[in-house]
Amino acid sequence: MSAMIRTATLAVAASLVLVPAAVPTAFAAAKPNLSACYDGNCKITITKKVSFRIDPSFGFTKLTISFNANGVKVNASGPGMRGSAYFTDGGASSTLNGITMYARSLSKKKAALVLTTG
Repeated sequence: MSAMIRTATLAVAASLVLVPAAVPTAFAAAKPNLSACYDGNCKITITKKVSFRIDPSFGFTKLTISFNANGVKVNASGPGMRGSAYFTDGGASSTLNGITMYARSLSKKKAALVLTTG
């Protein structure tokens, strides 16, 4: 094997070693299915502030949900309408234009929420 081919082969091998391995999907955080909340009925777990579209028949078109270890804040907005709700863990709930919300669990790092119209 010539010196030029050997050098090229070693360069290719070295570049392959430097390619980082992919992160296994088992360790990737699952994103909440926010589109499932469009009809006002869903169960989601969030780890940060989220915003999503909601059926305009509720009088607003967007919900924004944020939380901390003490409670959950929901802001609703739509054409000519704004509203907000706040609720805590432990059975407390809040209702905005027919959507009732409560926290199944709440911590500093995540909130497991239920939205229902029934």
